[in-house]
Amino acid sequence: MKLYSYFRSSAAYRVRIALNLKGLPYEMTPIHLTKDGGKQRTPEYAAINPHKRVPVLQLSSGEVLTQSLAIIEYLDDIHPEPALLPADALERAKVRAIAQIVACDIHPLNNLLPLQYLKRVLKHEQPDIDAWYHHWVIEGFTAIEAMIEPAPYACGAHVTMADLCLIPQVYNARRLKVPLDKFPKIAAVDAACQKLPAFDRARPENQPDAE
Repeated sequence: MKLYSYFRSSAAYRVRIALNLKGLPYEMTPIHLTKDGGKQRTPEYAAINPHKRVPVLQLSSGEVLTQSLAIIEYLDDIHPEPALLPADALERAKVRAIAQIVACDIHPLNNLLPLQYLKRVLKHEQPDIDAWYHHWVIEGFTAIEAMIEPAPYACGAHVTMADLCLIPQVYNARRLKVPLDKFPKIAAVDAACQKLPAFDRARPENQPDAE
């Protein structure tokens, strides 16, 4: 398998964790999202992913998968151990709810493209952009903090897709100086996950394209 990734992409970070947890070997192809106008905008990459985003997982068959949650669920389907979604339907829905708060509510508003649009097109100053970023992280984390009971992971004794989405968002929140002192349960989940080699190997600074 080949993973098209960018070291700071939280969506790619999620998939790196999943591949590591499953013990699946993969070849990394870095796609720099800001250098030279963004390598994702090249015709060569657009031919692979018309949406021009990362991650992309290219299978040995040549099939191409996009969107991090879809990739993670595919990996869970074809390599069911360790399971990233619970067998119980209710518990599975709870995991997906936390994952989707990150992937559908926080991340789309704070992704690189919206932030660039705020700056380049709408001409907002950096302090305003930082306030925007902080606001949506805090909104989402406030909900997640109320939903989790670290045991020690977000949804119990086993790592799930909820953790795969939450930990990269915590990483980015810290990098962009979002105050997290009001989220002790999220911090506890992050600390538990960071003890696992699969999470550590997926960290942005441990990637071959890290700057």
